[in-house]
Amino acid sequence: MSFHSMWTELLPVGRSSASGGYRRYAWTGADADCRAWFKGQAEARGLAYEVDRNGNQWAWLGDPTAGDAVVTGSHLDSVPDGGAFDGPLGVVSSFAALDELRARQAEFTKPLALVNFGDEEGARFGLACVGSRLTAGQLTVEQAHKLTDGDGVTLPRAMEAAGFDPDAIGPDPERLARIGAFVELHVEQGRALDLSGDQVGIASAIWPHGRWRFDFRGEANHAGTTRLVDRRDPMLPYAETVLAARREARLAGAVATFGKISVEPNGVNAIPSLVRGWLDSRAADQATLDAVVAGVQDAARDYAEVHGIDLDIVRESFTPVVEFDHALRDELARILGREQDPELKIPVLGTGAGHDAGILSGDIPTAMLFVRNPTGVSHSPAEFAAEDDCVAGVHALADVLEGLACR
Repeated sequence: MSFHSMWTELLPVGRSSASGGYRRYAWTGADADCRAWFKGQAEARGLAYEVDRNGNQWAWLGDPTAGDAVVTGSHLDSVPDGGAFDGPLGVVSSFAALDELRARQAEFTKPLALVNFGDEEGARFGLACVGSRLTAGQLTVEQAHKLTDGDGVTLPRAMEAAGFDPDAIGPDPERLARIGAFVELHVEQGRALDLSGDQVGIASAIWPHGRWRFDFRGEANHAGTTRLVDRRDPMLPYAETVLAARREARLAGAVATFGKISVEPNGVNAIPSLVRGWLDSRAADQATLDAVVAGVQDAARDYAEVHGIDLDIVRESFTPVVEFDHALRDELARILGREQDPELKIPVLGTGAGHDAGILSGDIPTAMLFVRNPTGVSHSPAEFAAEDDCVAGVHALADVLEGLACR
């Protein structure tokens, strides 16, 4: 199948008619449909299909146990009302790249695997990269079993309902030991390639990033009868903290976002008793990130004290800076660098977004390719990449896989 036909086939799965965005959440019906699509693509190509203990899907060309395998892929799940490209572009491109290599009659000297990592976005259970974190041992079984969605459904219950065994999850060092390199293709979540005029780039590093939960606890009361001076309204320090986050990030050249909020009792005519907000912050280096988050936390505590509000702050997740394997990164640059013209060099750029490649980088050599995004918009229905740029990404991925697995 061509890139176009595969992309067209996958495009409607999990798409909301109301928003135009995608709601492909882990262990739901849309997720099952995406998984069925992946399995069908693997079987149509005669690949050996398997699902590992953590729910990640694999399609193998060659002996999976031989070792030194070259792996490519990404994820198929989405953020709430997300775009079509974040994740699926890498999975579709992996199948398309294999098709191109077969058309070239490439001779593989190493096993090749295509992968769909489960629950990368963390949209349902609040933790990103669950499938790869479990595989790499960065998320314990005990921690995973405590993950709960907004409806109170735990990860084990969700997995069971989808026909998987939650008691089997856990670290998978044997699988990782059989992988020699992992290359993930992804739509760029920014405009660096658009500004440079390039279709494809190579990732240098992933910024350190994390999520912090701020619980502002006040006192519920009647919105119409309670005097302003008598109120303990947690919405006020929360709102001031949102502005403080923007200020701290701007001054430091970083990013900080309160993108999710939960309010109790959540009534129009009720003063809240609890406002819970989640901070996502990222920066180019650890020291800058620490300074930004400390500034936001200090501001939140000051505002809470002024308004007589109790405050708890919990760090829910954190990923340190990821420097992609330099030797593998340099090899990608050599393969794609068009040696016949030294002036044509593929751009190398950093990213503030987390990826499965970043999670796995501590155990195996990993690298990433980015495909141009002319708007820079991501995690939104407006996310976009032109088809000719996507096809250029497929060609680049095929070149990389040929260079790594066909020597």
